[in-house]
Amino acid sequence: MNEDSIVAISTPIGNGGISIVRLSGNTCFSIADKMFTSKKQQPSSFEDRKLYLGTITTSQFKEKALCVIFKAPNSYTGENMVEFQCHGGVKIAQGILRECLQNGARMAKNGEFSMRAFLNGKMTLEETEGMIDMIQAKSDAEVRAGYALLNGELSKKTTVMQNELTDILADIEVSFDYPEQDMEYTTAQKTKQRLQQIVKDITSLLQTSHQGKIIKHGIQTLIVGKPNVGKSSLLNALLGEEKAIVTSIAGTTRDIVEDSYEYKGLRVELIDTAGIHETEDVVEKLGIDKAKKYINQADIILFVLDMSVPYTKKDEAIYQLIQNKKYIVVKNKQDAKIWDKNFTHQVEISALTKQGINELKEKIYTYAQDTSVSQNEIILTNERHIACLQQAKQNIENALQTIDEISLDAISVDLHLAWEALGEITGTTANEEIITAIFSKYCLGK
Repeated sequence: MNEDSIVAISTPIGNGGISIVRLSGNTCFSIADKMFTSKKQQPSSFEDRKLYLGTITTSQFKEKALCVIFKAPNSYTGENMVEFQCHGGVKIAQGILRECLQNGARMAKNGEFSMRAFLNGKMTLEETEGMIDMIQAKSDAEVRAGYALLNGELSKKTTVMQNELTDILADIEVSFDYPEQDMEYTTAQKTKQRLQQIVKDITSLLQTSHQGKIIKHGIQTLIVGKPNVGKSSLLNALLGEEKAIVTSIAGTTRDIVEDSYEYKGLRVELIDTAGIHETEDVVEKLGIDKAKKYINQADIILFVLDMSVPYTKKDEAIYQLIQNKKYIVVKNKQDAKIWDKNFTHQVEISALTKQGINELKEKIYTYAQDTSVSQNEIILTNERHIACLQQAKQNIENALQTIDEISLDAISVDLHLAWEALGEITGTTANEEIITAIFSKYCLGK
């Protein structure tokens, strides 16, 4: 337990119903005793995890508030903790914070409460990253993925793999203790099968990373087409608001326009581009060049065609640009169509009347889903976790490549490295620099 006690305001500063000031550390009860009373009782004598109504006295004012204590180790940080729940606003919480500092607490650093929770074994490193993901989530899918981490789902899988590697390393050691029984050959064959299974399990996890990218960053959806086919109107219809300027003048959009909407818990990032065509206008040309660059980066491309005018060679040229990408042909102005041509993936709409927009949203959502990923699976959304698993897989594959050619003690080096790479996910082998970088992402008071 830390001798020093830390304090911070754990709720956003500003007008609101309540504010929470949080203390943690060995001296937090004695600090609270100097400030809070409830029917002549002080916090150190309170019943654990029970809210008490009383008075906080600071050097500047008194406040009617609630106080709750958490006795170690049954607290968020694993230490003694105190929380004051006062009226919202700026001055009240800051005054209570100032009084805590004057009575011996020090200001907490970003994420220091959670850092103490990790150091005291209350959560793994992966679980703390899940909490960050939940706090920063911009869609329901991100919240669900963050909760899977917070709930330790990835930790359970990596710990099983670490334990298997530990057993394998132990068997390798035993095989050298009994050389006369030719155990090394038998151990090598069994080890190969066990390592191949771990590689298979890691590969299965890594295959979810594409879906994880979509959950984390949204479906990057690019809108392309000739000028004046209704790209900006489509953007507005999908968003349900007038985000982009719409006129009958070709080339109105000269740069990238971006916004997003949420559909079935998944965020769709829309990128409206300048109409692709030959032009002498320098500014418009820059926008077109940027649109062509975005084609290579998008998850899905919406190729917009105007059905009220003939399909041209210019349309076909754009269509050829997107052939190797995931695309949906959006046939706009279907209420005034004068031609028809079938494409592999298409939806007919009217951006003006909003007809077909819901069908298009469903098609974008369905098309972006990785059907090989089960809804019950852990989905990798964290780049650090992906890198750790890739490193572990590489180390095990290195061992498998040489297992028939060299002695087992030589491959144990690669297996130890794989074990350490997996341990970086949970924090059992993570170095101080990694840990500090992760907790610096937290807000003050968490």
